[in-house]
Amino acid sequence: MPQDPAERRVVVTGPPRRGNRRGRRALDHHRPRTEIAEQTTLGHTYVRSLMRTQLRAALTAFAVLALLVGPLPLLFAALPDARRLQWAVLGFGLQVPLILLARWYVRRAERNERDLVRLVEDR
Repeated sequence: MPQDPAERRVVVTGPPRRGNRRGRRALDHHRPRTEIAEQTTLGHTYVRSLMRTQLRAALTAFAVLALLVGPLPLLFAALPDARRLQWAVLGFGLQVPLILLARWYVRRAERNERDLVRLVEDR
């Protein structure tokens, strides 16, 4: 039975619609990373989210610092004869709170970055 040349078989190629979910998951695994690298809208959203959380942490640390150091000139003006108290507060009293605040800020910033890495790497 001879076939008509107009009825030849045609091979259609394209991405699979179903089936290999494991291969598809491997492709989706690197999607956020490529979105950030290619600077797409979604990648920009990821980076902007990180920047927003870092800014929030920085503003919180700044507010605590302002509340801690801001009233000191008023306190020193109210007690003009207490020179030793001024040196004690400035020299020793502020060191521990400033170190704790700095430590909190660094840990918070590192945690924000780790959260973004976990999101991008899909852990």
